[in-house]
Amino acid sequence: METVDLIRGETYHGRKGAVQNSFRYTVDYVALEAEGPVNGPSLFSRNRRNVTAVHDTDHGGQPGKGTGAAWVRKVLAEHDLPAPARIVLMAQPRVLGHVFNPVSFWLCHDADGALRTVIAEVNNTYGDRHSYLAHHDNHGPITREDTLLAKKIFYVSPFQPVLGEYRFRFDITDARVGIWIDYSTEDGGGLFTNLIGPRVPLTNADILRAAVRRPLGSRRVLALIHWQAAKLALKRVKFRSRPVPPPEDVTR
Repeated sequence: METVDLIRGETYHGRKGAVQNSFRYTVDYVALEAEGPVNGPSLFSRNRRNVTAVHDTDHGGQPGKGTGAAWVRKVLAEHDLPAPARIVLMAQPRVLGHVFNPVSFWLCHDADGALRTVIAEVNNTYGDRHSYLAHHDNHGPITREDTLLAKKIFYVSPFQPVLGEYRFRFDITDARVGIWIDYSTEDGGGLFTNLIGPRVPLTNADILRAAVRRPLGSRRVLALIHWQAAKLALKRVKFRSRPVPPPEDVTR
């Protein structure tokens, strides 16, 4: 039975282009085995209510209808990718029943522990979800020096176009997590974002500390998103209406 890990993360968002805007804030992610039982503290649960929890229905497929790791294995098989020996879900947990993850990550490892595939599960504030599949063409290990590309086809922010390219970098170890996403458009726009932080076993003390520092959990994340949107609106950044979501659940 594996422990649940806490990533004491810090995330930075910096806008590219003519209108500058950036912000940085702390955020807590958990990393847990996607298959089989996990050994978490008493204030954390899987698939049942608690102070903090991760529910399989929140991940892997459409929001509220997820099937967890079974979905991951189905996606990899459909894309002719090797079946993983180990799947780890990295996501913000539910806090008192509420959850919103701008992006979660499925980390797929081989039998030797090497990271081979990452699925970035992206959600917008309209209730839509799309996932990007990151891997090498030769299915080789993903290291911190590697850059993996994906074409943006999903509407996330009304202040960014649905075009351009994501460049992903991953540095995932037992001691820390580093994820960098560089989004660029042909006209020099886009944004840069990251998630960096140490990785330690989750404890009740960590959960209580987070409850004091960030009592609203993911509601705080939503509030920060809308606050930044208000700032961009005041700067008269072009607003783009939400298009129909892409028919594919997963693209590269």
